Amino acid sequence: MKIVITGARGFVGTNLQNYLKTSHEIESLSVRYISNQRFDINGDAIIHLAGKAHDLKKVSNPSDYYEANFELTKQLFDAFLLSDAKVFVFMSTVKAVADEVKGILREDAIPNPKTHYGIAKQQAEEYIISKELPRDKRVYILRPCMIHGPGNKGNLNLLYQLVSKGIPWPLGDFENQRSFLSIENLCFIIKELLGNESIPSGVYQVADDKPLSTNELIQLLGNSLDKKSNIWSIPVSWVRGVAKLGDSLHLPLDSERLQKLTENYVVSNEKIVKAIGKPLPVFAKEGLMKTFMSFRK
Repeated sequence: MKIVITGARGFVGTNLQNYLKTSHEIESLSVRYISNQRFDINGDAIIHLAGKAHDLKKVSNPSDYYEANFELTKQLFDAFLLSDAKVFVFMSTVKAVADEVKGILREDAIPNPKTHYGIAKQQAEEYIISKELPRDKRVYILRPCMIHGPGNKGNLNLLYQLVSKGIPWPLGDFENQRSFLSIENLCFIIKELLGNESIPSGVYQVADDKPLSTNELIQLLGNSLDKKSNIWSIPVSWVRGVAKLGDSLHLPLDSERLQKLTENYVVSNEKIVKAIGKPLPVFAKEGLMKTFMSFRK
């Protein structure tokens, strides 16, 4: 099977190529949005990973998100419909549905994205779903939560630096749960989608088996460093008071950062696991430990 991958040089693309190359022929397709351009898809399947990632510093031009994540996806999907390719995999995001989650996020949740990044991804999803699909083609929209793995430090590296320097974690009094996604589990899922024609087209959320609290992450980080984790349970009201002070004094801890550090974001993977008919190969804690151990290199 010949697989065409956009965004192949990124973290997911690099890992996916290595995962698939022993069983499939891989072609990397370099893409960027240009008005009225047309693509010629020369392969059996296309995995569309390319796009503009969420800009945490909030300095990006909003139009960049719509061009890279919506307009470009439209062009590629139109090319897929006209091609001989049988499978289209679009890498969306849980942020296309919700920026904050109460309870457990499932595929039937009504999308209400708040950022340009999430809105653009949701528009791309809607465009794909709106098109009538030929019977011999399959389309999968994947909504991953926070992806991690060796070689991608990302936000988890901030916690790693804190624990490695012996700095206490002061937010132990907050009880939160977050879902994560091991890169190995993501690659496994995509391979299954490519090879199993019985898996129906649709939208699938992608996450590891269980969510973890930030306190559990701190403990895992300590284990990876052979250090005792230092968690302080400062009363929530005190911490929130400091965060409000940080809003006006521009301190490292402000209300927005506190929200990000302590929010709940639990994602259900029930639909994708049932569709595949197999358990994911890597448990949540196991995958995170692999990632944390790679930080030491």
